[in-house]
Amino acid sequence: MKRFHHLSLSLALITAVSMTGCGKSQPSSNETMTTGPQATGEDGHEDHHHPTEGPHHGSLIELGAEEYHGEMVHDEKAETVTIYVLDSAAKAAVPIDATEITINVKHGEKGAQFKLAAQPDEGDPEGKSSRFVSSDKKLGEDLHDEQTEATLVLSIGGKSYRGKIAHDHDHEHDHAH
Repeated sequence: MKRFHHLSLSLALITAVSMTGCGKSQPSSNETMTTGPQATGEDGHEDHHHPTEGPHHGSLIELGAEEYHGEMVHDEKAETVTIYVLDSAAKAAVPIDATEITINVKHGEKGAQFKLAAQPDEGDPEGKSSRFVSSDKKLGEDLHDEQTEATLVLSIGGKSYRGKIAHDHDHEHDHAH
């Protein structure tokens, strides 16, 4: 009889623990389970998909708290570096009031500054550009060097933005657009 009592008590305990889920409730079919802060990620951004490349198949550069993006396309055959200014979703062009933008490059203790001239894209309004181009061969070489730190610097609507340009050698650079 004692054995039966221990078995019943053990079974009751297992049933009780499995029903409570160790204090964690499971979401119903119309609820979603979240972790971390509600509606925002650990970094304060809203939880959303982060694109890995821009509409021109270039590398993305975050500007501000993802207020805007730059997209860098390095065409090694034509020896050009093109920066496209894009919206927060990195999909639509953002024409800006600038005749040039800058890429600051640091290699060891040496620094250099490269200007990219405005070359308005089709659809950019008069006096604005969402596309900036440099044909400086040295800029292309520096951006390809793993030891180089590069930063995009530009102004949008009177506010200055800086974005770190990451090395992305797995990405294909030779796009003809």
